[in-house]
Amino acid sequence: MYAITGITGKVGGSLARKLLADKLTTRAIMRDAAKAAEWRALGCQIAIAEMDDAASLTAAFQGAEGVFILPPSEFDPEPGFPEAQRVIEAVSAALTAVRPGKVVCLSTIGADAPHENLLTQRTMLEQSLSGLGLAITFLRPAWFMENTMWDIAPARDEGILRSFLQPAGKAFPMVATQDVGRLAATLLRESWSGTRVVELEGPVRVSPNDIARAFASVLNRPVSVETIARENWESIFRDQGTHNPLPRIRMIDGFNEGWIEFWDNGRGAMKGTTRLLDVVAELVKAS
Repeated sequence: MYAITGITGKVGGSLARKLLADKLTTRAIMRDAAKAAEWRALGCQIAIAEMDDAASLTAAFQGAEGVFILPPSEFDPEPGFPEAQRVIEAVSAALTAVRPGKVVCLSTIGADAPHENLLTQRTMLEQSLSGLGLAITFLRPAWFMENTMWDIAPARDEGILRSFLQPAGKAFPMVATQDVGRLAATLLRESWSGTRVVELEGPVRVSPNDIARAFASVLNRPVSVETIARENWESIFRDQGTHNPLPRIRMIDGFNEGWIEFWDNGRGAMKGTTRLLDVVAELVKAS
């Protein structure tokens, strides 16, 4: 049996559907019982647990051959990342108690970055879980192509793509969430010992200009890139309700300045197959 956290999200859902399609027993771990019906109908066992509650996670992991860990994302963390630390402590305690045969943990590109930033939450997670003595794979995907969903309205209504990633012609590592889920399903069924890191990006790297061209093609209208000056980022994020924007700002700095990157610039990273154009088309259709 495979126990899957984060199953109601895009990555966890893609992973679970792949396991179910292959007739593998799958336990859906979720915090909201109201969302259980869909997954029960698909054939999942159901476990209700909070990611920062060791006792409920321990019960949810019992009997699992493999466990998939998808920690919740905190985009406006308190200084020192206490929210992430609570999850890390609970997950570590539950895995220590159950000691499943293998664990695949969704981490991120930049988990090994030299400077503190929003992704440091995953650095902390990797450091903690690496010390448990389990067979664990840290899957480090690139920037999600699905983040372009926030660009739909201005691209459609104004013909503008406002980009924090810059310069507009720089290609960044990106990947579709369905490719992340598919690879996670493959990794979870493999056998290995110790700790390993697997990096994943899409078939080609993507620039803001490429994103604008994809929107232009799907929307059938011109779309141009407008890069947002760094000195305006803090005020923009605070206007959006962010209380501690520095980690997010430093994460974007890391991508723009090149210190958030795969260890060999992606030459050894696995490659997904989903194109940016297809992701944008699906997002626009869904909107």
